[in-house]
Amino acid sequence: MSERESLNSQLEHLQMRYVGTGHADTTKYEWLSNQHRDTIASYIGHPSFVSLFAIAENESTGRIKYNLLNKMINPCGPPPKVDSTTKKDEDEDMD
Repeated sequence: MSERESLNSQLEHLQMRYVGTGHADTTKYEWLSNQHRDTIASYIGHPSFVSLFAIAENESTGRIKYNLLNKMINPCGPPPKVDSTTKKDEDEDMD
């Protein structure tokens, strides 16, 4: 029994420390946004990826980095709309 409690406390610690690990209330949109941002950050951090994209798109490396940084703002498009019925249910649960 203590092994399970230890595992849960370690998971909670990781979730508090690192934003990208998610938690029980993480939505699919938030999870995908974190994944896309991590991927884009990796592309920007590795010059060989930037060079590859620049050659493939026939653009300068500076323009590629600029475009990737702009994609980090909203990588998966606008957030989904919240249903009014779902929001009412959540408000009632908090009372």
